[in-house]
Order: sequence, then structure tokens, then C-alpha cells
Amino acid sequence: MKTLGKKIRLLRHQKGWSQEDVAKRLDISIPAFSKIETGITDINLSRLEQISTLFEMSVVQLLTFSEGEQDQKTQNELEAVHKKLMDREAEVIDLQKKVIELFEELRHNKVTA
Repeated sequence: MKTLGKKIRLLRHQKGWSQEDVAKRLDISIPAFSKIETGITDINLSRLEQISTLFEMSVVQLLTFSEGEQDQKTQNELEAVHKKLMDREAEVIDLQKKVIELFEELRHNKVTA
């Protein structure tokens, strides 16, 4: 069960949660949760379901989760966010060009008037 505890710890860190945060969500004490993470306490099925729900995974996903898979998922998410950011940057540049064109047009109209 130590491997499962390490997976849970990794997921907790990825969410930016403390042991206290997770313990409160699971309605258990901090030491009880710490024992789960360190593998001292075996996890029963109902607790496993509770933990998987907390991390928005199925029990199977939690049991088969590996750091490499999460790294790939994170990489894919980062690429998607990067693409959105680049698209937004292009939109901003286009809007800046339009503002400059309008400013130049206003300035030209003032000079000729």
C-alpha cells in the first residue's frame, strides 16, 4: 500500500492541498490521513472511493495512476493552454493595430480639418 500512499501524496501536492485540507475533506484526523499516505494504514474500499472522488478519479484510475501518466496529462494541458495564450496574444496584436490605425486616421482628419 505504500505505492498507493505515494500516489495520493502526489495528487495532493498537485492540488496544492495540505494533509489537513484532505483530512477535513475526508472527515478524518490529520494523523489518520498521514498514515494512509505513508502506507501504515491499509485503505478499505469505502475510503478508497472517497479518496478517488476527492481527486475526481475513478477507483481504477487511482489504483493504476502513475506519475508518468500524470506528467503526460499535465504536458497536454500545458500545450492546450499555451495554444490558447498564443491565440489571445494574436488577437491583442490585431486589436492594437486597429487602435493605431484609428488613432492615425483621427490625427490625419485633425490635420486636414
